[in-house]
Amino acid sequence: MSLEAIIFVILSVILLAIAALAVLFVYLWITDHKQNQHAILRNFPVLGKVRYLFEMIGPEFRQYFFDADNESKPYSRVDFLNVVLPSKYLNHVIPFGSKRDFDKEGYYIRNAMFPKQKTELAVDNSKLVPTKKYVIDKETITNRKEHVEAAAAQPWLLKEEDSIIIGPQRRHPFFVRGQIGMSGMSYGALGENAISALSEGIGIAGGSWMNTGEGGVSPYHLRGDTDIIMQIGPGLFGVRDTAGNFSWEKFKEKSENDQIKAFEIKLGQGAKIRGGHIEGIKVTPKIAEIRGVEPYKTVDSPNRFNEFHDLPSLFSFIEEMQQVGGKPVGIKIVVGSHDTVDELAQYMKNSRKGPDFITVDGGEGGTGATYQELADSVGLPIKSALLLLDKALRKHGVRNQVKIFASGKLFTPDRVAVALGMGADLVNIARGFMFSVGCINAQHCHTNKCPVGVATTDPELQRALVVDEKKYRVANYVIAMRKGLYNIAAAAGLDNPTQFAPQHIIFKDSYGRTLSVQELLDKEQAEREEKNHLVVM
Repeated sequence: MSLEAIIFVILSVILLAIAALAVLFVYLWITDHKQNQHAILRNFPVLGKVRYLFEMIGPEFRQYFFDADNESKPYSRVDFLNVVLPSKYLNHVIPFGSKRDFDKEGYYIRNAMFPKQKTELAVDNSKLVPTKKYVIDKETITNRKEHVEAAAAQPWLLKEEDSIIIGPQRRHPFFVRGQIGMSGMSYGALGENAISALSEGIGIAGGSWMNTGEGGVSPYHLRGDTDIIMQIGPGLFGVRDTAGNFSWEKFKEKSENDQIKAFEIKLGQGAKIRGGHIEGIKVTPKIAEIRGVEPYKTVDSPNRFNEFHDLPSLFSFIEEMQQVGGKPVGIKIVVGSHDTVDELAQYMKNSRKGPDFITVDGGEGGTGATYQELADSVGLPIKSALLLLDKALRKHGVRNQVKIFASGKLFTPDRVAVALGMGADLVNIARGFMFSVGCINAQHCHTNKCPVGVATTDPELQRALVVDEKKYRVANYVIAMRKGLYNIAAAAGLDNPTQFAPQHIIFKDSYGRTLSVQELLDKEQAEREEKNHLVVM
């Protein structure tokens, strides 16, 4: 081709592009200049469209280009990688140093001058877990080559004699040998591929559990060899009759399932102090059948149960569930004040009955759909809530009657250790498990348009999530979390993570002053006693 021909082609392309832009400009001017909904489009149709485009893709640009590693909310890039890397590679060793801002106030774990050796830990690693992990062959700026290979991982389970027993007085107590499990995530909020991968992955790791969320038990929750905590919300999904009332017959049927180890009555959730919500577009016929609702119709659970309205009626309901099902029954709450948990603990003492476990969900907890005003401001965050609940139970001498589950952004071993030191026995994790199964923090959970097939029931979008690949990432995440927890316990001079206590957690303020959580509690107790003494005088 001659030079003249090349120049002619280039000029033709440029002219065609100019013509196309001119046509687009005229079209936008005609269509948008006369509309009365968007002010900026009436005066600047083309620039207005560009503005809306940038606004739409802004979250992605901030996530990958503009936000620093520790800046993005609700989860930063560092948070995301702290889950994804051990899930994928079964190892997460960081180079150079921490990215934490050590000048800010925060909680730290007290280390021992003479930490425990690995051989001194009370851990059961006798039976290896068959899993799979990725291995990087070559990584450059433009190319990454990696392959999957089989691996045998140590499970990092508590020894049998150190098992945490939930509901020891029930006919069928729940024995737990790992302190980390999956928080409530319903089938419907997540699709069948995600639930299946989570169930199978947790089953591979062993010693853990998965909470069904208030959507009821689905075949996908039962797909793996894993222990189940069935959550029952105000909508009574899975245990309701045709009129929407609680069905003791259906409850008894669920309690006879060997995989279901316990039941949880959901009184509240950190991100939404109200009933659950699921958009109609997510309610497929299969989900509708499990929940006992109409397909493709938006479902809003009541804000509270109609079966009880105060502590006496709640405790009577729990007692009947314990007797009928023979399995542990707990409650999920959001702590709002000292008075609330104090009243709960006092009633447990006076009645000599109550839940076998209490799940306390922090206000920072997540959900598939809620309102901003509830997520941001209603309910205390997990650290404050844990201290209040544990203190109230100890004050009334009923702490040994219940086990405490904690949840609320506790997705790394150090966060779990702090929660255990503040009073928790076990920890529930939701969004960490979502990351392990492929979530990229796209925040389209409520739209049914999750791009990676996690929080969607759309069959086409779910194709992205391959169960046989993601289940091993889930197993690796559980194992890595337990291993990390034992690493911290060893550094603190403890045999196993069940020994974390308030004296092991140190709070440092912005001026560098430190105080252990135990010292904070002792100081508060001394101030209260002094105040009571002055009142008596």
